Amino acid sequence: MYICICNAIREDDLRRAALGCAGDAEATYAALGKRPNCGQCLGEAGKIIEQERALSACEKVAI
Repeated sequence: MYICICNAIREDDLRRAALGCAGDAEATYAALGKRPNCGQCLGEAGKIIEQERALSACEKVAI
């Protein structure tokens, strides 16, 4: 599913980038070589990024 239509950023790409970038949605977009255009996706992108990082942290604790 596309999260950012302006930059054609898919959810899977965003989730992978979230694990390699410690910043917010805008910083994660930058890690993908993109910048937010209209900004309508930033709220949803931020939720996905937080979710992915929390999931990753739980997996590390379980190991």
